[in-house]
Amino acid sequence: MHTRSNPEEKTSSTIETRTLDVMVDVEPLVILALALGPGVFWAWYFYRRDKFEPEPAALIVKIFLLGVLVTFPVAFIEGLFGLFIASQLVMGVIVAPVVEEYGKFWVVRRFAYRNVEFDEPMDGIVYAASAALGLASLENVLYVFLAYVTSPSLALGTIIVRAIFSVPGHALFSGVWGYALGRARFMAAEQRKGIVLRGLVLGMVLHGIFNLLLFSADVVAYAMVVFILVLTPGLWILTDRNIRSALRWQRQR
Repeated sequence: MHTRSNPEEKTSSTIETRTLDVMVDVEPLVILALALGPGVFWAWYFYRRDKFEPEPAALIVKIFLLGVLVTFPVAFIEGLFGLFIASQLVMGVIVAPVVEEYGKFWVVRRFAYRNVEFDEPMDGIVYAASAALGLASLENVLYVFLAYVTSPSLALGTIIVRAIFSVPGHALFSGVWGYALGRARFMAAEQRKGIVLRGLVLGMVLHGIFNLLLFSADVVAYAMVVFILVLTPGLWILTDRNIRSALRWQRQR
């Protein structure tokens, strides 16, 4: 017996199909926005900490975008090292921190340090955080979409964890040498190189320890405890101390 199709069923099926198509189209855009959100938020946070003489927003955005762009040569250089270094531990704990921190440092040193707007120690922290969060934002997008290919729920978990730890972590590592760079701007020439070098090396070492604890979390039970309860709070305490010191300099000027 021939059964006539129901027009209402056809219409309903068409609407459901179109709705699913729209969801498929929109979902990656939502994931992209969520992946970029933490970097933008933390950049705004550090910008707002400079409460006495905030930097021009246009220059902050420029340094942030240059931080995004420097990710490409940084990734290329890391890839070159990867051709000769088989150990993922060495790559993650030594190569990546050194190359990434120097890449961010180069952006600030080249495009902000000599700018007339760089006129107080706090500026070093703000610009360092901006460059760091530019790099961290693109890195975050890559990690989140790799997770998204596996599972949308895994991508959401990745966004949350990285928004709390990895993304601001980049700003905290770079804030160390940013503070040193800010202080050096107002020191005698013979004193500058030493303080900047110490700050840069310390930022690299902290970045390396951060990565080491993450690498060790699967094999050493207490590594994540140290990461969450010791290193992360310690980085925030150090950064807050540096910010307070820089702001005191501004008040006393």
